[in-house]
Amino acid sequence: MRIDENGNWRSFRHRNFQILFAANVFSNIGSWAQRIAQDWLVLQLTHSGTDLGLVTALQFVPVLFFSLHGGALADRFDKRKVLIMTNIGGGLTAGILGLLVMTHQVKLWQVFVLAFLLGTANAVDNPVRQSFNAEVVGHSDVGNAVSLNSANFNAGRLVGPAISGAAIAAFGTGPSFLYNALSYVVVIIALINLRKSEFFTLPKSEGATSIREGLRYVKARPDLYVVMIVVFFMATFGLNFQIFNALMATRVFHRGAISFGLLGTFLAIGSLSGALMSARLEKSRRPTFIIRGATLFGLAITVLALTPTYLAYAIWLPVCGYLTLTTLIMANTLIQINSDPLLRGRIMGIYLLIFLGGAPIGSPLIGFMAEQIGVRATMAGCGLITSIAASLAWLRYRHRISVPDDFSIDVVLPPPYDNKG
Repeated sequence: MRIDENGNWRSFRHRNFQILFAANVFSNIGSWAQRIAQDWLVLQLTHSGTDLGLVTALQFVPVLFFSLHGGALADRFDKRKVLIMTNIGGGLTAGILGLLVMTHQVKLWQVFVLAFLLGTANAVDNPVRQSFNAEVVGHSDVGNAVSLNSANFNAGRLVGPAISGAAIAAFGTGPSFLYNALSYVVVIIALINLRKSEFFTLPKSEGATSIREGLRYVKARPDLYVVMIVVFFMATFGLNFQIFNALMATRVFHRGAISFGLLGTFLAIGSLSGALMSARLEKSRRPTFIIRGATLFGLAITVLALTPTYLAYAIWLPVCGYLTLTTLIMANTLIQINSDPLLRGRIMGIYLLIFLGGAPIGSPLIGFMAEQIGVRATMAGCGLITSIAASLAWLRYRHRISVPDDFSIDVVLPPPYDNKG
């Protein structure tokens, strides 16, 4: 099949992208299956919204300590080898948890420890994987690759929660963890089979790769740091569907595992639509688009909190998913494309620290507030915080980010790098 070089599927021209994309189909289904299973396991063990928030926080705490270093590793070492190591770590944590559940030996503290270890592997993996896009498809196709990878991720969200919910109802949570462990093996095999000769290579940074250098770069770029500010509030307060859905399904609507899993699938319908649509919105890749998207997303979460029935909640979830993905894909792509390629790993490390680093604070706080004032009031408050923060960012920085299309700053770029080396 001939693929249009300017079309929405153009990243599939690259053999290495095809291999990784296929492997990630299995991996993303496994990741979402484990998320549902982990939440359900915690609720089975404790029946506590606070503990549910705590395990989510523990999974994201490592971002605070390792995300920036993961970005530095991406700029200095072979990204493929680093990704193989992080996938080995993630697979081991999923496999151990699955075996503990299947042998009826699992304890809450073990779930906490393994969530932290999985978070550590992901904290290093995320900036390396994000910056690896440019080496797999080249600079000109990075935005398209981000959109297609996000569509893949959310296709996993469409399938994974439903499969996990059915498996939990029939066999318990153990099989979901074991499937996820197997999916890591598939990704490792795919990484080993990539052709190095087809990478779009960049010169590696000589000597020590300074995290401070990346921070200085971001500080000089209002088009980058304003997006990061908006994404921080959006991710910390709004992107807590893992907690919102679990608590709404069990506490408010009094539903079981299958209904809980289906909420993830409904959310994924909108998310997948947003991911596919983002490939058509490349001309809208500006900070103002991201600010508007975050504002609407916060309002959508507030409406979600007020839905009166399980059916109404499920029907509105795709709207939230659509706004989430169109906004975040634009943010991710803008950060990658507008960054100096020699600093891209460190810039993505900073971005992912901002994106995920609020979860260790936000998740337990949301779980605690849900216990104190109720699930609906907590969700509505999170939505309003997101919208207000995005609006204030626009008012404060609108003159600094309203720049012409040919805006650039004085940075030293390497020689042309969109050629195979």
